[in-house]
Amino acid sequence: MACFLVPTAEAIVVTAVAQVLKSRAAKKASLPSFSEDTTESPKIPMYRKLRWLASLLWGGSFLLCFEHIWHGEVVPWFPFLTATADPADTAVMLQEMMTVGTSMAVLLTVVWVGMVLVANHLTKKEPSPLTAQAERS
Repeated sequence: MACFLVPTAEAIVVTAVAQVLKSRAAKKASLPSFSEDTTESPKIPMYRKLRWLASLLWGGSFLLCFEHIWHGEVVPWFPFLTATADPADTAVMLQEMMTVGTSMAVLLTVVWVGMVLVANHLTKKEPSPLTAQAERS
């Protein structure tokens, strides 16, 4: 009935954190650097990884909201969520949010953690000897 609200709330928080980290990274990049290391690091910034999570959460929330609209559980007039009209239905809705909504948000976060681990592994990977030899030629 309203399980999409849990991933939506997480998406709002993650989007805000990603935006703060992006602005900090932009500020840091605008400062002059006095280090002698001029090699580019292939490391993916954390704000970009958080945007991956936000995209997963926003997309999942949108699809769930569409599904609830399709089934008539969300309507364009007050009180928007049909379950809030009856106190007995409200208890069922809150139970669904705690179980289904939380488990969906956790599942998407676990998938994102897997994506980040794979991305970190791929960016740390040493080039193969054939690739290094081709680059020297």
